[in-house]
Amino acid sequence: MEGNSILHGKRILSVGAGSMAEAIIRGLIHANAVDPSQICVTNRSHSDRLQQLNKLYGVRTVEGADTHAKVRELAAADVILVACKPYDVANTLETLVGKIGNPVILSVAAGISIPLMESVLGGRPQVVRAMPNTACAVLQSATAVAFGQYCTEEAKRLSQEILSLLGTVSVVEESKMDVVTGVSGSGPAYFYYMVEAMQQAAESMGLSPETARTLVLQTMTGAAKMLQETGLDARELRRQVTSPNGTTMAGIRALEEADFKELIERTISRAAERSKEMGEQQASLLVDRKL
Repeated sequence: MEGNSILHGKRILSVGAGSMAEAIIRGLIHANAVDPSQICVTNRSHSDRLQQLNKLYGVRTVEGADTHAKVRELAAADVILVACKPYDVANTLETLVGKIGNPVILSVAAGISIPLMESVLGGRPQVVRAMPNTACAVLQSATAVAFGQYCTEEAKRLSQEILSLLGTVSVVEESKMDVVTGVSGSGPAYFYYMVEAMQQAAESMGLSPETARTLVLQTMTGAAKMLQETGLDARELRRQVTSPNGTTMAGIRALEEADFKELIERTISRAAERSKEMGEQQASLLVDRKL
């Protein structure tokens, strides 16, 4: 771990112990960016899950029922990772009010806007909204981040350093975060679905499951590496592969006949819409509680 890193000595509290929280924890530790003792994880229940994370990564844990210990961790935290389910974010943030100093509130919850989080917390909270994807577990996340109005430059650097250790980071406007959720937040699942379909097709035509998996995965990996290392866009690389009246052209025509591009656009659009809907639902519930 680099001694001059902005993360040196910082205390990180993860409120939530699900798959995204674990992916971020694993990424930070595998990147040797923090010592496991700098990370504490808590959730409302499921003590067995906390024990599992402690055993796997050596992080500290606090059970939801242990009020005194949780208050101590909240007060000492430099970064609070909000990694609970979107529908639980408002309730979670309300439990922080009056118990925290001025930490970076780094939320990875889909659909929950910065203004909503600032409203719940009150005062001048340093809220950062990020949308990583689960590839952060292998330090290959495509992450977008937006900053709240009260974030200091140090808060921005701190959150960006955490996220950059997990892959690439793109700073975007808050208004674009729902689109990001549809593109890169949910994106890995689209590719896994494509891989699943290609493997099934290969197997149905006689290849063994092992051979189908090997060929499909290496094809995907090689294609991604070509995009990254050649600097050429996807259209040009596709043109290079597609000979007139060849096998690839025949396959591409089948995709065109199925309106493949339109289907992808609808897929991303619907995911982005759902992200927006989730945020609006939480905002509505919060207003109802305050009435």
